[in-house]
Amino acid sequence: MRAAEPRIELASHAALQSTLQRLWQDAVMREPALAGLRGAPALDTLALHAVAFDQDDRPLGTARLSPDHRLGPLLVLPEARSRGIGQALLAALAGAARLRHCRQLTLEAPLALHAFFAAQGFIPEGEPHSREGIPHQSMRRAFDGAVVIEDPAQAAAACIGITAGTRRTLRIYSRELDPGLLDQPALVQRIRRLCTGTRDAMVQILLHDAQAPQRASAPLLALSQRLPSRFALRQVSDPVDQAYPSAYLVNDRGGYYFRTLGHRLEGEADMDGAGRARQLRDSFASVWERARPCAELRALGL
Repeated sequence: MRAAEPRIELASHAALQSTLQRLWQDAVMREPALAGLRGAPALDTLALHAVAFDQDDRPLGTARLSPDHRLGPLLVLPEARSRGIGQALLAALAGAARLRHCRQLTLEAPLALHAFFAAQGFIPEGEPHSREGIPHQSMRRAFDGAVVIEDPAQAAAACIGITAGTRRTLRIYSRELDPGLLDQPALVQRIRRLCTGTRDAMVQILLHDAQAPQRASAPLLALSQRLPSRFALRQVSDPVDQAYPSAYLVNDRGGYYFRTLGHRLEGEADMDGAGRARQLRDSFASVWERARPCAELRALGL
């Protein structure tokens, strides 16, 4: 049976002090390396805390939001991991931050969890660094408009965030499935999760060169052949469309990552850009109607 959804409680440190103390003591006993990641106790008293409880009111995990809009360490007990609890904690604190009119949230993510936080809309900033001997990455989630994408790590995080934020339909406009970006394992896995875990999920892909992914043995093309009912691929054929220089991913919840020059990674991304996302979806639909279905790609490997 599927585990019941956790109950998330938001409260001050004073209201949750004993619960937080038990949680951290339990966690550190099992994983001593966590001891140095909690941060200064003084930060606890000023922060808004989120705690996840199971149906028996047993605490399973916690996170905190400091007055400077920084998310503190995310802690989920080992037996409760991979159940969406971390995501639920972050969503609760992000909702509280929006109510407080925060323009952004920042955090220090263990590098091993980079893809997880990217899926929650966080974009990396700066170079990885060490904290208590564990590699970390500074990340930021903006609520006040698009963020500039400048490097491969930011581009990968934007793609993961857009895909993870998809309700049912993800649209990809790419010249040749962007080797080095759309073939990254974490992104391909996230797209596979969308296709296998969401009813009626669909990934529509518009290409300029439909043969290039075949020659490169693109992982996303291979995935489309394993899940043919979840993918539709077309190649632009109209000369005006072929001259279009840009590329983008756009979902059906207002998220997009747009690159003015499709052969480069630099661009902008917004997880909540409903207006711009609608424009991109409409543009995509117009080109899609004129484009040629890539039946030859669907037949490969079957």
